[in-house]
Amino acid sequence: MNLNNYHYYLVLDLEATCCDKQATIKQSEMEIIEIGAVMVEAKTLTIIDEFQSFIKPVRHPMLTEFCKSLTSISQAQVEEAPTYPEAIALLKKWLSGYSNGVFGSWGDFDRKQFQQDSNFHKVPFPIAYPHVNLKQLFSQKQGLRKRHGMAKALQLAGLPLEGTHHRGIDDARNIAKLLPYILERKQLS
Repeated sequence: MNLNNYHYYLVLDLEATCCDKQATIKQSEMEIIEIGAVMVEAKTLTIIDEFQSFIKPVRHPMLTEFCKSLTSISQAQVEEAPTYPEAIALLKKWLSGYSNGVFGSWGDFDRKQFQQDSNFHKVPFPIAYPHVNLKQLFSQKQGLRKRHGMAKALQLAGLPLEGTHHRGIDDARNIAKLLPYILERKQLS
């Protein structure tokens, strides 16, 4: 897939219900609790729009202490949030303003989590764009043997991690800063 053929890059990061080692929430029962997305104009790699929504989980409605600590998302924020079908309707409406885009996330977790939640709620997958694994592309295009987490990739590029790590919207903004390295417009020094 030639990424230069697109007008827009949708950089998306999800946060989901989670737990620590006690495994009170199985991976197959994790649910999205935040969608953070930035729309990047392909020529200039400038963020031109943003979308953020919390989502009310239904299978495990109470966030674990681990999850609240990791994401900084509060119980009140998800309790007041729209349901998954309502939130993705808002996301789809926002996306409708941007044609010829490609959807990227740091790894495959986000795409798989969207599929899992869509299947559970019996709604179609919310994003019509093709998906690319930005983590894999970053390593590939920069000639790295290892696939690094987003924070390490920023460090390698000499870029600051801004905002709160493990908050969807902040992580999406940070991932967008790595696009020049993913698209081979810049090389790691």
